[in-house]
Amino acid sequence: MTDIHEFDGIRPFLPEELPEVYERLIADPRFEEAMQFVFPDTPYEQVAQLMRSCPTNYEFQKRCVYPMLKQLLVKASKGLTSDFSNITGNGYTFVSNHRDIVLDSALLDVTLVDQELDTVEIAIGDNLLIYPWIKDLVRVNRSFIVQRALTMRQMLMASAKMSKYMHYVVGEKGGNIWIAQREGRAKDSNDRTQDSVLKMLAMGGEGDLISRLKDLHIVPLAISYEFDPCDYLKAEEFQNKRDIEDFKKSKQDDLDNMRTGIFGYKGHIHYHAAPCINEWLDTIDPETPKSEIFHLVAQHIDEQIHAHYRLYPGNLVALQMLAERWPDAVEGVDLKELAKRVEVSEADRQAFLGYIMHQTEQIKIENPDNEFLLNRLLTMYAFPAINQLRN
Repeated sequence: MTDIHEFDGIRPFLPEELPEVYERLIADPRFEEAMQFVFPDTPYEQVAQLMRSCPTNYEFQKRCVYPMLKQLLVKASKGLTSDFSNITGNGYTFVSNHRDIVLDSALLDVTLVDQELDTVEIAIGDNLLIYPWIKDLVRVNRSFIVQRALTMRQMLMASAKMSKYMHYVVGEKGGNIWIAQREGRAKDSNDRTQDSVLKMLAMGGEGDLISRLKDLHIVPLAISYEFDPCDYLKAEEFQNKRDIEDFKKSKQDDLDNMRTGIFGYKGHIHYHAAPCINEWLDTIDPETPKSEIFHLVAQHIDEQIHAHYRLYPGNLVALQMLAERWPDAVEGVDLKELAKRVEVSEADRQAFLGYIMHQTEQIKIENPDNEFLLNRLLTMYAFPAINQLRN
């Protein structure tokens, strides 16, 4: 049996550790400020007592986080739907496309709780844990830490430990895990799995490469937001990176992205779990070189995410508009031909155009390049349709 304390630096807090962490959080002025923002009508002491009443991480999620997310969905969306008919029970590693820093995994937990399944342990980069209280909170919420900004040797050691931890969660605990298919969000919505993520997953476990991947019971997960409230911030970042050498977002930028992503309007949201890839893995020739196996697995996950992505009218309108104005915007893709395969109503076209114009007006940078920004916004919404139609 694996000793859980081997992972003390990265794992979620254990139930017996929660009381001390709760008190540390409750005493933190920044945490209190955040809770008053999230629960404006609830006295802080009541929030504190609710936390103290939760003996486990799962109870914390059900009593504190779940109701907040349900209220959020009422205010900031048309609703959340899901299809998990391809899987049964627990013990999966959900590998998904990545749109929102906080909500991708949080709303997955909502769908799992609704189906009386176990919530996920969440892989989260330490670059987002900009205050001590955030690091404490995410570890209460069943997150484990992906360490960034390390030397190559340190990175290999950290990746090996994280992979071993993930194999422990799925193999020994029978728990679920969520990890994004790539480091960071796909700012242009061109959802592609990084081989490096799969290489990390395969570092733990025993047996050959295929066996180690099968042990994690990988499930491609398509997350579809009708609207991305951070779309204009992403477009703004594209121009800043184009115009400013060595541009990097500040901590405040990260906080603004998190806040906008959580509370901004998302329209309809859909989660769709594809079949576990284990049966497909059995079709790979065991003599296939390792590097090619990683490429094949990444390609299969991508195809599954693209195929199960729910397209909204805005995705189809964006494809048509991109094909009309920038037919060569995506290398190797005949956008005009793809656009012929979709139909949209004039009402949908006008509604989406109005939405895009509104988002563009929110961009606050000097010398905005409106043509470039429009191109970026349309590309974000068009790529899910492009990828699905190309498969």
